[in-house]
Amino acid sequence: MNKKPVKTLDDIARLAKVSKSTVSRALSDSPLLNDETKKRIQKIAREHHFSINASARNLRVRQSHAIAFITPDEKANFFSPESQFGFEILGGIGNELRSLGYDLLIANVNPNDPASISSYFRSGRVDGFILLTTHTSQSIIDTLIELGAPFIVWGEPMTGFDYCSVTGENITGGMLATQHLIQLGRQRIAFLGGLSDDLTVQHRYQGYENALKAAGRRVIAKRVAYGDYSYASGLDAMQRLLKQSPDLDAVFVNSDLMAIAAIKVILESGRRVPEDVAVVGYDDVSIALYNNLPLTTIRQNVPLAGQLLAQNLIHYIKTGEVSHVTTSVELVVRKSA
Repeated sequence: MNKKPVKTLDDIARLAKVSKSTVSRALSDSPLLNDETKKRIQKIAREHHFSINASARNLRVRQSHAIAFITPDEKANFFSPESQFGFEILGGIGNELRSLGYDLLIANVNPNDPASISSYFRSGRVDGFILLTTHTSQSIIDTLIELGAPFIVWGEPMTGFDYCSVTGENITGGMLATQHLIQLGRQRIAFLGGLSDDLTVQHRYQGYENALKAAGRRVIAKRVAYGDYSYASGLDAMQRLLKQSPDLDAVFVNSDLMAIAAIKVILESGRRVPEDVAVVGYDDVSIALYNNLPLTTIRQNVPLAGQLLAQNLIHYIKTGEVSHVTTSVELVVRKSA
């Protein structure tokens, strides 16, 4: 019985029992594939006199020069008009990708359906992915790792994995905010965080805790609450804090948007800002400066973060070098504290 001739990438994929995209990466000697799989596929290609060089050239021709920004569909409010952080980081990403000759694609994916993610990569529509750990489930990262797809994250990378990341100095940011409130003489300082299971938020909390301990104080559980970075969650969390600890005289909030919501709740309770309750936010997006009460905040250059995400992902695609970049933060003092 004659064997089916081996003439295409699909034929090699059938023999190796892998995907066509995995064959393409193996034949182009991609660093994104482990050596064992790569050598096995290359051996099959040699045994069947398949042209490795020709295949690699075809792979390069098929590059889309497009990058997908992943936003899980259950986090649709990331692109609501109130989400200045989202638009500012996307602006930095888009501008830098354009200068590098790449297009930006927004990909709304279902984290419970790996096929919705892999289709973008296996179809050749995009060359890589950018995602925010705060808005991305671990299943998406697991899927991208399994695919061998190039990607980079904004936020603290998960331990045990080695992938590209850009993040801010979150422990330092938490310390700067809390130290400033301590130096102002505030005695009962609350913490209003983002998502409690997010490493970024945990590191900001660690900075808050470290500053309190250095001042001889301890964390009081009733002065800690969490939201999800939205304005509505800031309202709800601040209401809870005032109910749990009505004597608090300061609050460190993990985003400017939630901080502005917190100020609204504080004022509506009959208290004054900053006289009765001082407020420090985080990010220094434009709304922090142009709010009716300009916001004291921790500045991290959000457009620069977007630029670094684009630069380092493209560098990884071209070289296979994994990078971890940490951007600096600084305290910006305005009227809210």
